[in-house]
Amino acid sequence: MTSKFSRAALPLILATGISAAQAATWEIEPSESRVLFNYSYEGTPYQGEFKNVEATFDIDITNPGSCNFEVTIPIADISVDSPEVLDYLLDIEMFDVDQFPTASFKATQCKLESANSFVADGTLTIRDQTHPISFPFNLDIESVDGQPRFHLTSEVTVQRLEFGVGQGYWANTATIPNDVLIQIDVYAAP
Repeated sequence: MTSKFSRAALPLILATGISAAQAATWEIEPSESRVLFNYSYEGTPYQGEFKNVEATFDIDITNPGSCNFEVTIPIADISVDSPEVLDYLLDIEMFDVDQFPTASFKATQCKLESANSFVADGTLTIRDQTHPISFPFNLDIESVDGQPRFHLTSEVTVQRLEFGVGQGYWANTATIPNDVLIQIDVYAAP
């Protein structure tokens, strides 16, 4: 059975002369991609960005339920507006960047929810704490200069304390809520 996603993407792949097998492995385009995190401190909302994210996505366009995601996030490259906040985030009670320099997401199974909407079931590792996570995302295929690329967008809420992000004073959820919203807007090319 062919999904709406496959019917929409197949003409683009055929028009660009790339077979489904060639189009299966996609790499993130870091200059055009953003991975943001939203949190609050004493009721005031803030936003930061995970920079220099490395990611490969193995997705067969004609069989979108099959996938393999490998994402690595260098914690030391976090970008926030305040040097003081950055120091706190990288410190031992938060991300402890000296002990745990990267976070990662891995998934080996995707479910098609609708024409371009999916859920990837995988694991998220932060501070050497690994937990299962369902990662909902939308995926659109575009053509740029005659070449296909995909545009993946998502929002997912992560509970920071599950991963040990916030110990001692920072474990107080009245000051910093447990929920952190991650917004993903990435582009990848074969």
